[in-house]
Amino acid sequence: MRKGIGKSVVAAYRALPAWRQDGVIAVVTFMVVLAIYFTGTYRLAPGADRAGLWVRLVELVALCGAQLLRRRVPGGILLATAVLAADLALGASLPIVVVYTDFLYAATLYGSRLASRIMVGIAAVAVVFLLAVTVLLARSSEGTVPAALGLLSLVMVPVWWAMNVRGQREVADSERDRANQVARIAELDRRAAVAAERARMARDLHDIVAGHLSAIAIQSEAVLSMDGDPRTTRSVLTAVRENSLSALDEMRAMIDLLRVGLGPGEAEAETTAPPRLADLSRLVQSAEAAGTAVAVRSTLDIGVPAAVDLAAYRIVQEALTNAVKHAPDARVEVDIGLRDGSLTVAVDNELVGHAAPVGDCGHGLSTMRERAGLVGGTLTAGPGGRGWLVRAEFPVKKGRA
Repeated sequence: MRKGIGKSVVAAYRALPAWRQDGVIAVVTFMVVLAIYFTGTYRLAPGADRAGLWVRLVELVALCGAQLLRRRVPGGILLATAVLAADLALGASLPIVVVYTDFLYAATLYGSRLASRIMVGIAAVAVVFLLAVTVLLARSSEGTVPAALGLLSLVMVPVWWAMNVRGQREVADSERDRANQVARIAELDRRAAVAAERARMARDLHDIVAGHLSAIAIQSEAVLSMDGDPRTTRSVLTAVRENSLSALDEMRAMIDLLRVGLGPGEAEAETTAPPRLADLSRLVQSAEAAGTAVAVRSTLDIGVPAAVDLAAYRIVQEALTNAVKHAPDARVEVDIGLRDGSLTVAVDNELVGHAAPVGDCGHGLSTMRERAGLVGGTLTAGPGGRGWLVRAEFPVKKGRA
């Protein structure tokens, strides 16, 4: 019960502002020292007090008033030193000397780093000086040792204690700053990870939406412009349906990936396998349904890493989409091969009639370059070959799938 009350009192004291804490210290000090004065056991030297009790009370009031400035260095300790000097001149009294040690403690703890070092130096010099005076004035060796120990405790102990507390606070502040820096770095890493994930999702959404839906739009326009050939119409509508289903499957796979691990009880749906170069036939059929002839030449006879395979597929998909959009009715050649440890993918299309160069394809070219760069590859796009050439190279280690 008593421990609980003591903890609550300490907690209430620590919750007070600094100036109120100093006020509590001043009031408690005044009440305790006042009781000591009225007992008459406050003299350090033997004999009667020449100054009188009322003078001691004035000194006490002045010293307790100075305690309101104990955290202000050097103002508080200078005022307390003046009171101590007057007390020593009138005949040293024990309460004044004891209360003065609180100012030594406060000046060392709350002062600047330089002020703390100065206090340590002053305390050391004061101890040596007072010890020398004590030895010279002592009538016998029996009184020298107790006097020396008393001076050491009254001067050195407050300064030493304050230095320890100050050191612990500095360590705590340093650890707190380090923890804040770690938290700040973690927050920056989290933001970078979120930005990278958003960029990856933007690339995937672009590939899905711009690839499949652009093909659907072009094929639908082709159907509207036809004279009504049932076979051609059926072929185009079949390609439109396949592109729609592919887009839905890939969108569903991406949504399922985002939902995985949201919480207990959440159903973790199976995701579809990412497309690979072996699935280029779907892209070729979609482009041909829109009226673009596509020829694929592939000498790739071994597997390549999944990330490289997906990046190459997406680049071919984007290049074919741009070719169908900007160079309709043109012939496109896709060349895939493994040469000198590098996977090479080239999409070359003609620029016939009024075909527009595809130098400005929205986010298409930048997305292709990002995809190539993420797996250590490079991509070039511009006039070349039979008209417009998109060429990507990826470093590949043989024997890895």
